Amino acid sequence: MAQLFFKYGAMNSGKSIEILKVAHNYEEQEKPVLIFTSGLDNRDEVGYVSSRIGFKRKALPIFEETNVFKVVENYEQRPFCVLVDEVQFLNKEHVLQFAQIVDELDIPVMGFGLKNDFQNELFEGSKYFLLYADKIEEMKTICWFCAKKAIMNLRVDENANPIYTGEQIQIGGHDSYYPVCRKCHSNPPI
Repeated sequence: MAQLFFKYGAMNSGKSIEILKVAHNYEEQEKPVLIFTSGLDNRDEVGYVSSRIGFKRKALPIFEETNVFKVVENYEQRPFCVLVDEVQFLNKEHVLQFAQIVDELDIPVMGFGLKNDFQNELFEGSKYFLLYADKIEEMKTICWFCAKKAIMNLRVDENANPIYTGEQIQIGGHDSYYPVCRKCHSNPPI
């Protein structure tokens, strides 16, 4: 029986490389997958899942008007699994559509993303994946400044000064965000 999975972690916890690894494992056994990513993520190029270690793969971008259930239902070949990167940028309706894929099409869906933003607030997509997922798993990484587990994301400016106010969504990588523990989030040793 298919399930809805949510794998979350701070920046640099290996979420995107995990998607690419899972896709490879399925496809090595000649089991096709369908990969989605948020249309907001343009760090590399819209419609790509990219890992910081250099691996990259084409994906279907999700925009506000995208009905992911219809895309999967009408896809030319039934996938064995649906993989979703950057789920934090999705809306509630998208998450409900992914749940519908699991429940009505009996296809497992694995969503990967950040749980919380730089102000330690839940993203909309992450909130609803947390609420609707059958299984939730934390992907761990270490704090940028110390050896503790990173559970937050610290936004920084071009001079690496911490930023605690602003729009929730600002696309960026290690030039804009550091994975940090709770202590270093509120008092970074910069």
